[in-house]
Amino acid sequence: MQHHGAQPPVPRPDSVQGHPHGHPPQPAQPPAAPGWTGPAAPASLPQPPAAETTGHIQLPPGGPVQIPSPAADPASLDAAQAAVAVLLIGPAGAGKTTVARHWAGRRRVPTAHISLDDVREWVRSGFADPQSGWNDHSEAQYRLARRTCGFAARNFLANHISCILDDAVFPDRPVVGLGGWKRHVGPGLIPVVLLPGLEIVLERNAERTGNRRLTDEEVARIHGRMAGWYGSGLPIIDNSRHDVETTARMLDEVVARSLASPPSW
Repeated sequence: MQHHGAQPPVPRPDSVQGHPHGHPPQPAQPPAAPGWTGPAAPASLPQPPAAETTGHIQLPPGGPVQIPSPAADPASLDAAQAAVAVLLIGPAGAGKTTVARHWAGRRRVPTAHISLDDVREWVRSGFADPQSGWNDHSEAQYRLARRTCGFAARNFLANHISCILDDAVFPDRPVVGLGGWKRHVGPGLIPVVLLPGLEIVLERNAERTGNRRLTDEEVARIHGRMAGWYGSGLPIIDNSRHDVETTARMLDEVVARSLASPPSW
């Protein structure tokens, strides 16, 4: 007998209307890829890894390299462990790249070597080789490479890695040369000139291959222009009679003096 006014049965808390077994509806699974025989992909997307996971390290932005504070005791300053940005200047055949690479590799703190020529040659199609004739394109690629090297140097220093750059900077083009490096890296950049004798430069240039090798006339012309660094106030290393290790030690001494009393340039 039906009783009017009776209340309908109250569903159990673990039941869901429309589902006789009391289970809530499950989200639809995305279709499996063709040929996939494994379990279906999870419905929710994976969460990004934590910030400390490799590949997601937050790096501090690279700012201009500042002039270091003079050491209280210059004699106790160890240039081999100082965080520095060095610009090694010299003509083709002076040994800049060899010395810079060796100096960076022997230091007791992380140090990077940034070669301007290597960065210039990142351009493959459309590379403007100055030996084919200096023009607006080769000039633009040189400036672009210097700016790229400057960005790299600033980022390395911001992340506690010293660096040494090498470039053939001429004293008679201060705005493009040292001025450009100062703008790109910062006032704390330490410029050092590597200038052996002409006969040594000619011998080393003769051992080069490819577009790194210049004519004797071009080498002599560049070396003559580099002589203008004498009297500029920048430290100069004549490595005519020194091997690479000795030259690297001399560079340590120059950097230590520059840290204790930054040169004016």
